[in-house]
Amino acid sequence: MAISVDRLAAELAQGLSEYSQEVADGIKKAADEVADEAVRELKSTSPVLTGSYAKGWTKSKAYESKSAKRNTVHNKTDYQLTHLLEKGHASRNGGRVAAKVHIRPVEEKAVASFEEKVKGAIEK
Repeated sequence: MAISVDRLAAELAQGLSEYSQEVADGIKKAADEVADEAVRELKSTSPVLTGSYAKGWTKSKAYESKSAKRNTVHNKTDYQLTHLLEKGHASRNGGRVAAKVHIRPVEEKAVASFEEKVKGAIEK
């Protein structure tokens, strides 16, 4: 059974194209899963005074193409407070208000989780 070089090249190109699309789909799925996990964790670990800040965490699709996807996790209702709570700030009566670090640990966990899921998608 003989196969021409042109046909072999076309078959290899098609196989690689299918593989790359499967990997891209896996990475896009991982991006959605990690963003959802981050939102759930931020809602549960955010400081609660009235509850509005913790409830405001959401994800938005920033960009999507055939091979890539970017999500943004942000606070939709009280976005002004994120920096003040995470870093601390000056109080009205002088002095400083202590930082309540709650975003950075979630971000670090999300990055590690995304890396693991991408490795899994590539190896699959």
